[in-house]
Amino acid sequence: MRSIKQPGAPVTERIQWVEARGRAFSFTVEAGLPLLEAARRGFAAEGFTSGVLNFGHGALGPFGYVMPALSRTGENAAFYSDTYRPAGVTRTRLGSMTLGMRDGAPFYHCHGLWTEADGKASGGHMLPDETVVSEPFEVQAFGIEGAMFTAEPDLETNFKLFGPVAAARTGARTTSRAFALRLRPNQDFAGCLEAFCKAHGIARAKIHGGVGSTIGARFTHGGVIEPFATELAITAGTIAPDTSGALEAALDVALIDYTGGMAEGRLVRGDNPVLMTMELVLEALE
Repeated sequence: MRSIKQPGAPVTERIQWVEARGRAFSFTVEAGLPLLEAARRGFAAEGFTSGVLNFGHGALGPFGYVMPALSRTGENAAFYSDTYRPAGVTRTRLGSMTLGMRDGAPFYHCHGLWTEADGKASGGHMLPDETVVSEPFEVQAFGIEGAMFTAEPDLETNFKLFGPVAAARTGARTTSRAFALRLRPNQDFAGCLEAFCKAHGIARAKIHGGVGSTIGARFTHGGVIEPFATELAITAGTIAPDTSGALEAALDVALIDYTGGMAEGRLVRGDNPVLMTMELVLEALE
């Protein structure tokens, strides 16, 4: 399987996880607010301070983003491009977000694909401090109770990355057993989730959110992304028994690589290792 050497030594625990409770809900982000504040308000209205969300068609402007890029200094295995600030209103096609805390304040990690006002199709990593909702749009969210995605220094990748930590319960209404996860580099995405579910007695699960990166990508439709640095959003995901009873992860994603190439589809199991990180919430259905 493909792998990328990271600047730091790998830690023993390859999945950072916290068991929690959670609930799915939807809300509309308000026009004129920074996307971060609009998301924070939507979660807070349901009693949550952390969670994940997915969205389809939305409108952003002003808007700032970065794309994946090669590292200029060698201090990281890959890095970010300079900031892009397209004029006018950018129309999103899809996106996935992790909402949590960084340096004691709300923060998000958000990847997506979109079309800029001049017709240019692009994607990448939306900047929390430069992205404003220009028209209301609906998002599908999943709040977590008893866990918080928190940005902390990660010695393996030399980035400050979101990962789940245990958090005090605030009394939000929940409906499901849920696990907040962060997958570490150089392990197969699907296989990692399948093994986790088996180890924790989860017979069937649904993925909510899903923000991270893979080392290129191999799709079941035959498509291949060779450039190794990507920004990826999960568009749908399940873990369920196959016809033999073995757990099988079905992971539908969209991504952009550091050359600007974009792709969507279902990932091949066993051939899509994590590059830097993968954050998501697993809702246990059985």
